[in-house]
Amino acid sequence: MTTDLTAKARFGPYGRVLREPVLRRILTGVLVSSLGDGMAVVAVAWLAIQIAPVSQAGVWTGLAVAAYALPAALGTVVLAPLVRSMASSRLIALDAILRAVALGAVAALGIAGLLHPVVYVVLLAFSSLLHAWGNAGAYTLVSERLDGPDRVTGNALLSTASQASVVVGPALAGGIVAIAGPSWVIGLDALSFVVLAAVSWKVGRGAQPTTVPSGPPGSAWKVIAGSRQLLGLLVITCVFYFLYGPVEVALPLHVADDLRGSAGVLGILLAVFGVGALIGGLCAGLLPRRSPWLVVIVIIVGWGAALLPVGLSRTLLPAMIGMTLGGLIYGPYMAMSTELFQRVSAPELLSRVLAVRGAIVIPAVSLGTLIGGPIVNVFGAPAALTASALLTVALGLVLGLVVLVRRYQ
Repeated sequence: MTTDLTAKARFGPYGRVLREPVLRRILTGVLVSSLGDGMAVVAVAWLAIQIAPVSQAGVWTGLAVAAYALPAALGTVVLAPLVRSMASSRLIALDAILRAVALGAVAALGIAGLLHPVVYVVLLAFSSLLHAWGNAGAYTLVSERLDGPDRVTGNALLSTASQASVVVGPALAGGIVAIAGPSWVIGLDALSFVVLAAVSWKVGRGAQPTTVPSGPPGSAWKVIAGSRQLLGLLVITCVFYFLYGPVEVALPLHVADDLRGSAGVLGILLAVFGVGALIGGLCAGLLPRRSPWLVVIVIIVGWGAALLPVGLSRTLLPAMIGMTLGGLIYGPYMAMSTELFQRVSAPELLSRVLAVRGAIVIPAVSLGTLIGGPIVNVFGAPAALTASALLTVALGLVLGLVVLVRRYQ
């Protein structure tokens, strides 16, 4: 008895989450699929660079990276009548199945040497159609299984499962790309989603569908629009992620052209970001709850400041330090912002509210990525990275000024 109590005290809220059997299985599946996605972060951009005409590398890289996420917004709206009443575990499974099929097709065509840039972008777009629903299903499952402060811990474990895989995935991808090529990495990503699909489908056996409210289809948006906190956080997140979007295009090209590096170097930079984000995400439960806007401001300004040496440097070490600090600062953002949505939303509306949030936030990142492609082609990757950093710092400072003025009105 004493040993058991000591173990519970030692692991605290993380132990309570991991002792929940359904969440433990889902977290395992998410960890595996996130390892695949961590590898794909390198492979998707690198494959685009390889198959695109040299003069259009920035444009096709931007299109490929955006296609891996942007259509999720379309899927949120168009596919809602088919999936919004499904159990949360089924949403995760269907997203994983679609990812596995489409990415498997990319890998097969790439290995055979038959992959055209247009086909590549279309298949990546198809793979992402259900991703907002799958992500919403995962966080809804956390909300269904946990109460109160444990939800933040569950969110943190879910988001840091992804970040933990980014620690290993990009570095592993860099080695595989050097030996076998990026198409094989994308094939492994497809297999990782097969694992997630199997785990979540098994968990979903006997699960009851999510209760669908009798209100109109716009009920989820009304929840967001009716809360100044949710609406404000959503707007700030969209701008924050939009300013990050060009980084996804500029960083691979910065490594290839300015640092004269390989896919392995890109993997190292993404891996050290993942290490920082893993530590930061696990610390999310330790951050103060009384002033969430202060935490948001610090994260935004801190990420922008950490990105500056990445764009300004032509050597690897400053870029590694900047990416590590940037990951550490950004790490808690998703867990904290998701907990606010979980707290405000009614349980029967939560999966739809989170899907709507994803449908709005994902296009913000992808729009920034799409715009980043031409900017990189015209001004170069270092200029795009530096501009993203400075504008992000400016966003945080403006938000801080607004919060300060409102506090003393």
